[in-house]
Amino acid sequence: MGKSRRKHSREFKVEAVRQVIEHGRSVAEVAEGLGINRNLLTRWKAELEAEGGQAFRGNGVISAEAEEIRQLRRRLAIAEQERDILKKAVAYFAKDKN
Repeated sequence: MGKSRRKHSREFKVEAVRQVIEHGRSVAEVAEGLGINRNLLTRWKAELEAEGGQAFRGNGVISAEAEEIRQLRRRLAIAEQERDILKKAVAYFAKDKN
């Protein structure tokens, strides 16, 4: 039977990365001390450097950019539906005049 995935809190991840960045310890040393894979710690470090305070949001929490994209896609879908309705109405009334 396979291993179950461990979940680490945001605080745990930030502290692990801080040990590497602020205390000058190597990724391998910190990862071994915490009992995690060094590739995982490297990924956490990259995410924290890229996203800063927005890193490690958790499941179901999306960034502001992703939320804006979601809303824009929804508005586009509504506009396309309205366009299709208007096309059908124009075709109906054009046929009715002839």
